[in-house]
Amino acid sequence: MSIYSELANLPGVIAAGEYSYRGDRYHFEGQLEAEQARMASIMCRATTLATHMQANMMKALNNECGCAPAQGWMVRGEQFSVCVYGNIFCFVDNNNASINVVMRFLKENVGEQSGELV
Repeated sequence: MSIYSELANLPGVIAAGEYSYRGDRYHFEGQLEAEQARMASIMCRATTLATHMQANMMKALNNECGCAPAQGWMVRGEQFSVCVYGNIFCFVDNNNASINVVMRFLKENVGEQSGELV
């Protein structure tokens, strides 16, 4: 079973997937239409690239900032949140999921990120 398949089965996870840093492939499971999953993978890839750029800029200001390489990111909305770690993403229902459980699962199963995006 893939990491995103296991992630999709956690309580409150609406959908989970993985995307390539090149942007040409993605896979997902959960309550998304194929076009929604495609758009989600594009959004997650673009935001991941921006997050890495910003972390690297902060590191340039202070080499010991501890912020690079970026490991992941999340955005919390009113009803759901997006959590990304490496190239794995998930959408979670804020009322039925624990962000701590989701992020712990991602950290333990995806592993440390080197900062290489290709």
